[in-house]
Amino acid sequence: MPTETLFRRLQLADKYVQIEFEGTPLTVPADVSLAAALLTHDLGATRESAINGRPGAAYCMMGVCFECLVEVDGQANCQACLIQVVEGMRVRRQRGARDLLIGGQGDE
Repeated sequence: MPTETLFRRLQLADKYVQIEFEGTPLTVPADVSLAAALLTHDLGATRESAINGRPGAAYCMMGVCFECLVEVDGQANCQACLIQVVEGMRVRRQRGARDLLIGGQGDE
């Protein structure tokens, strides 16, 4: 049985927004999570493991696995599956471990 008859791209939204991923402008469906929006484009890995550099991307889509960590508008450690996409959002791959800011330390 041919697989092309089993799979088809769904109309995701009536409204779309523009975001930027790694400096490349993307048109993505509005009113979806950032992880879902990124998955609509074949971007490959959106993060690298802090332990061994292994590539990763959204997996569970509900905030449990942390495979969807990205940097959003300069803020590291953002779970893309828990963030709603908004117009003008600037997203970068999270590469390795990021510093945690505790009590305002590290704001130099």
